[in-house]
Amino acid sequence: MVRLPAEPPAPPGLAEAPTSAGETPHYHGHRERLRARFAEAGAEALADYELLELVLFRAIPRRDVKPLAKALIRRFGSFAEVVSAEPARLTEVEGVSAGVAADLKLIAAAGRRLARGAIAGRPLLSSWSALLEYLRATMAFSGREEFRVLFLDRRNHLIADEVQGRGTVDHTPVYPREVARRALELSATAIILAHNHPSGDPTPSGADIRMTREIVSVLDPLGIVVHDHVILGRDGHASLKGLQLI
Repeated sequence: MVRLPAEPPAPPGLAEAPTSAGETPHYHGHRERLRARFAEAGAEALADYELLELVLFRAIPRRDVKPLAKALIRRFGSFAEVVSAEPARLTEVEGVSAGVAADLKLIAAAGRRLARGAIAGRPLLSSWSALLEYLRATMAFSGREEFRVLFLDRRNHLIADEVQGRGTVDHTPVYPREVARRALELSATAIILAHNHPSGDPTPSGADIRMTREIVSVLDPLGIVVHDHVILGRDGHASLKGLQLI
């Protein structure tokens, strides 16, 4: 049975408001009930705001955090979008301190590390679902476009996963010859391209298709294969190979 550790003592400045002698804060029973549901039924039994409450229990140990959890979900849309949001945007929400934002970003980092562990040491072409989970955790909810390249060896094992460019909400500059140069430096024999659409719609644009084909044309004479270009969005993903665009 999964058990969450006991809460730490309240740090200075976060002590609960005084109560009458013997009176238990009204949220105490709610916290215990929510922990019990998580332990017995798992995260799938909880709404996004309830899972977020469990995270906030640790960051804000002496306050009712349900209103804050709901406010964050309203602002950003989902649990994944909350923990993926930039710290500056998180702290715009009343009640979110820099420390709370840091704890939320830690959850996002842990999720990415777990997802990366699922593809480490495996041939990526036969671990495609795990790869998509990793890319989704890493990129799908970012507020800016990010272009990354996964460099593979002859067994299609991951050599390196590198961000080649970060841009605006709808554009990232990509330089095919820089991709080729880095592939040669790493002795990669294949690559997988990936980028995100902050709009949420992963449908490839004409520019996405042209850029992908240009990278293919640069790498092909070097004997380096472009296995796919995956576009991530909140609404899912698109594979240019699956769409027969490359």
